Amino acid sequence: MDIASLIHRCSFGRLPEPPPVVTVIRLSGVIGSLGPLRSGLTLSDLAPVIERAFKAPRLKAVALQVNSPGGSPVQSALIAKRIRDLAEEKKIPVLAFCEDAAASGGYWLACAADEIFADDSSILGSIGVISAGFGFPELLKRFGVERRVHTAGERKGMLDPFLDEDPKEVTRLKAIQKDMHATFIATVKARRGERLKGSDKALFSGEFWTGKKALDLGLIDGLGHLRAVMRERYGEKVHLKPVDGARPWWRRRLGLSQGPGLAEGAWAAGLLSAAEERALWSRYGL
Repeated sequence: MDIASLIHRCSFGRLPEPPPVVTVIRLSGVIGSLGPLRSGLTLSDLAPVIERAFKAPRLKAVALQVNSPGGSPVQSALIAKRIRDLAEEKKIPVLAFCEDAAASGGYWLACAADEIFADDSSILGSIGVISAGFGFPELLKRFGVERRVHTAGERKGMLDPFLDEDPKEVTRLKAIQKDMHATFIATVKARRGERLKGSDKALFSGEFWTGKKALDLGLIDGLGHLRAVMRERYGEKVHLKPVDGARPWWRRRLGLSQGPGLAEGAWAAGLLSAAEERALWSRYGL
């Protein structure tokens, strides 16, 4: 009889089996770099978290808590791919739980999971690409300001917000967006497969829905919350283990990843990025 068996059969009786573990990765906020004072979701920040999540002992599954209005398609793809790579390498199931929103890039992140759950009132979808900004040419004229732009390359100054919009440049931007949209659609189809129940025209129009409707369309697998679903699946003693980043909470909150000595311009950039972030959430009434 080996040592482990002797321990279990000692005079105090068999030791209780350790509880199964489900690690929890929180993916909350806008995806991508937001500037020097605000930190969004990026692979460079999340890579160590994802790695640790798949290394926990007695691991049964990895849960993603997704609450994002979207953001950078590149960072969405990079984060989702790293999760999938490790899930397949470690043979560990991944389940996503959508909170207020898993829209646009947020839904892309949710698609990294084998199964997706949401609340009845969660906002999901928005499978499309958007580019938004401001134009100021009339404002400059009003104050007698002359805009001077010198480039090497005829399209280097494309879509300058201080110049009149050029239809040719808009056409070029739409072509780029079309490529990105095609990649997004291919990702959703690859991950959801035959579970999708709507037409391409409906699913990939950029429209978004509540959790109930998303379930009807096959965008999610069920309505449910993290604790309840995991206890039903792995037992009431399942241990939900959050995996956080290494930076102190106050640095994550402020996005202070670039050290001291930030110039006043960085604070201004931070305010602009905060306004952009607020606008992204507002698109979904949040």
